[in-house]
Order: sequence, then structure tokens, then C-alpha cells
Amino acid sequence: MPPSKSSKQKTQWKEIAHEAQALRDQSLADVGTTVQLPLQLPANVINIPEIVLSEANIRITSLSPQQLVALISNGRLSAQEVVQAFLERAVTAQKLTNCLTELLPQRAISQAIELDNHFSRSSVPVGPLHGLPISVKSHIGIAHRPLASGYCALFHSHARPVSDALVVQILTRAGAIVHARTAEPQSMMQLECASNIYGVTTNPYSHIALSSGGSSGGEGALIALHGSVLGIGSDVGGSIRVPAAACGIYGLKPTSFRVPTTGWSSTPPGADPIVTVLGPMGVNLEVLELFMRVVVAAESWKVEPALIPLPWRAVSIEPTAEKPLRLGIIWQDEVVHPHPPVQRVLREFADKVSGLSHVEVVNFPVYKHDEAWAIVSSLYFTDGGDADIAVMAESGEPLLPLTKWIMKENPGVKKLSRSELEYWLEEREEFRLEYSQHWNKTGRWNEASGSWENTVDAIICPVAPGVATRHNTAKYWTYTAVWNLLDYPALTFPAGRADKNIDVRDNRKRFLSGLDKENWQLYNPEVFHDMPVGLQIIGRRFEDEKIIAILKFLENSI
Repeated sequence: MPPSKSSKQKTQWKEIAHEAQALRDQSLADVGTTVQLPLQLPANVINIPEIVLSEANIRITSLSPQQLVALISNGRLSAQEVVQAFLERAVTAQKLTNCLTELLPQRAISQAIELDNHFSRSSVPVGPLHGLPISVKSHIGIAHRPLASGYCALFHSHARPVSDALVVQILTRAGAIVHARTAEPQSMMQLECASNIYGVTTNPYSHIALSSGGSSGGEGALIALHGSVLGIGSDVGGSIRVPAAACGIYGLKPTSFRVPTTGWSSTPPGADPIVTVLGPMGVNLEVLELFMRVVVAAESWKVEPALIPLPWRAVSIEPTAEKPLRLGIIWQDEVVHPHPPVQRVLREFADKVSGLSHVEVVNFPVYKHDEAWAIVSSLYFTDGGDADIAVMAESGEPLLPLTKWIMKENPGVKKLSRSELEYWLEEREEFRLEYSQHWNKTGRWNEASGSWENTVDAIICPVAPGVATRHNTAKYWTYTAVWNLLDYPALTFPAGRADKNIDVRDNRKRFLSGLDKENWQLYNPEVFHDMPVGLQIIGRRFEDEKIIAILKFLENSI
């Protein structure tokens, strides 16, 4: 008797995964390098590429994005040798952390040759990203390549795009070379990075025990290992910022409708109640700003009507005694208290910046983070997760633990009637209004001008209640998701390292909530020792330029 349709479905996902991994492995082989890793790897593999790669490769891949563009643009390096170096380093990163879905060596080298030929003819770079290798999260369309969004069934059933996503086209016209596509989790709704197609992406600072974060976890791990210096991630609840913090790099969640999303495998622009945004992840702050300048300068609102026609603005931060820079600190959100490394690093950062001339550091009162999660979680899956579960059923793939948690075990997820959807949309707008008023009250009302003055310029707060998580434990999103609900720009930056000798685990007896107790039980100073600690700076809507300028000022001053 032939196997039934249901029994075929139970194994179909395994066959798809095998095919996808074979495609990825072939793309690595096509790079033409043989990287031999040590037989015994340490837990922290962040420096392994410096041991196994050639001196020439290390020299190139250790350069900043600005140095790379400058050297290629003046002919001192060729785009071809640079992209080859990053392809080889990406192979190493994949072997260490499982961060890739595929490399694109033929495409990348071909484009590099075109750029070198152009430069040899004209001695002029094609744009501000001339020859810079970049990586792309895999649900962002690349011409003729699979789009799976972490699901086995979509690896086959999604029609392959005939052209690159709009944001990729913009960066390519500016001279960037896409050389790598990075791993993403099942459902795209995890703050870790695990799928049935490619497996688990690990953290280069602890490649066995800890996660790289998610959902842009492949980007986080690859960039941390310098297999890329600039990548494109996406964020609907922390998916750029959490992996950036976990892997010790920078990541920006922009205000929505500033970066085009046409050509990705996600919801249409403007159609989701909590808007997913694309944004940059990189090795330094300057490359994030460069990304935004290039993308916004393309005036994509003429192509993608949902975008806001707002040019990138020059912002200068020059605080004075009369107009100081005011930073509000959220120490904890009154639901889950951060782990000791996060508490300490935030306190140290606040102490440093408060010592600067004309910089004021004040406490920013928390505003209803528990209510924020109730709203945002109710708007993530307005069909109760039915569409996602149906996609998984097509190939018979099982729900992974964090997919099951967000869809099945989260009380906010339920199929909404029209009236229920309208209710939660009203709650979203009311929360946004209330929060704006809450922020205003950090300043004073000027009767003469009829406006609020001397309000906090930006908020500094934790990215998560801990550093990189143990696998399958990233279940508290609100430190990041509240800013998605409000649609405020949020920028993650590396601020320190965990230290088991300082960040001891005290014997807490009282907790803010059941979630707080659950999170506290996850903390182990030995496990998290020397892990990166990231913080985030938040501005009001469309203050993307301002938070970048503030962080640039602070980093240059402390």
C-alpha cells in the first residue's frame, strides 16, 4: 500500500530541509576556500577567524566599512579581492555559528568585476557604497533565490522573485555587493534563531550554550564575526535589536515607512497592525547612518506609496547650559527586572554621560509596559496564528518551542472578530496618545508659546532583561516590543560585557511578577560571563536622525 498523503507530509519537511541545506553547502563550496577549524573549539569563537584565515583576509575583513569604501574608491583595493575575502570569512562564520542560508559567490564576484572595470575606465566610484559587501536577511527578496521566511513549505511553494527587493536595488545602485543571505527562525516571530530548515544559529561569544538572538540572528552572528560589516534585518518586536545586543554590534529599528519593504516575503506595506520594518545592522554607528542616508536619498516613496516622503535631515547635537541634552533612563519596566550585567552596564553608562558638560540624566518613569504587551501581542496574530499553522501543516513540519510559545501559549493570541480587531486598534492608538503625553510631562508647559519645553530628548534602557539567552528561553519581549507598538525609532549599541566576578546572583526573595521570577531563575553568572551587553536609545517618531546624532555625540564624548 502506498503511503498516505498525511504520512508523506510528516516527512516532507525533512526532505525540503535536506535540499535547502545541500543548496547552502554548495554555495559555500563554490567560494573555493578550505577553512580548517581547530579540532577543539573554545566556547567563545569570536577570534577563531583570526587564527584560521590568511593574513591578507584578516587585514581586509578587519577594516571598517568606511575604510573599505575609501580604499576601493581610490583604487588601493579592488572590489573583487574585498568580496572574496568576505566570502571566505563568511564560510568560517557559518562553520562556527550556522548563520547562513546561502552565499552568493557568482553574483557577488561578477558584480565586483563590473565595479572594478567601471573604476578602471573612469576612476570614479559608482556611489557611496562602492564595492562594500553586505548581507541580507533571507526573507528579503534576491532575484531567483528562494524565499522561505523560516518555513519549509515556503522554500518550494513561494514563487522565486524575478528581481531584488527594492531596498537591495537601492543599495546595489550605490555600489554595495550582496554576498550573503542569513538565517532566520521559523515563523520569523522568535527572539532567537531556530528553524526546521537550517537548524539553530548560535552566538559566537558562546557557540554551544547561547543564542545569537532573533529573528535577525543570522545577521547578528555573521556581522559579529566580520563575515559582513553591514546587513539588513527586520524588526516587529525586537528582531534587529535583540540579536545586535546579543552579538555585540549595532542595530537600528527605524520609524516605519522610511525604509522600503517592497519585495520581501512578509505582509504588504501598511497592512499589518504592528508594522514590521527593515533596518540596518553593522559593526559601527557610522555605517548605520550611511545606510539610512543612501536608502532615504533614493526617494522610494515615488515607488512605494506607503512610505513617508521625508528626506534625511542633518542633526547636530551641541548642548549648552541654556539647552542641555536631557536623557531619560528606564532602569526596569516594573514587570521584569534586568539581570545584574544589564543593571550594572546601564548604571555605568548613565554615570559616564551624566559627567559630561550640559548633559542631564534623569529617571524616565515607566508607563504601563504590561498593558503595552497585552496590546501588541493581541495584534501580532489577528487570525490566531491560523495562516502560519496552515503553512507548517503543508509540509508536516513541527512547531518549534518558541513558535509554539508565541502562537499557542501566549494568551494575547486569538482569532479576532472585526469588532475585536477594532477594539485593539483603538487601544493601540490610545496607548500612543497616552505615551506622547507621558513623555511631554518630562518637561514643562510654556503658556506663552503653547508648547512643552525641556522634555527628555531620548530614552536609554535595556534591550532585554538579560544578555544572550539560553536556547528556547527568550520569552520576554516588552523591553523592545513597546517601541514597535509606539513606532518609535530605537537604536541598539554595545555598552559593556558581563563579568561573573562583579555581576553576582543575589538571593532575591521578592519579585515584580511571575515573569520576573521566571526570568531571574535563568541567570547564571558563569554561563553569561564575558557576553556582550547592549543598550538601546529611543526617540520619538521620525527622530531617527536625532537618536543617531545623540549616540554619536555620546560615544565621541565619553
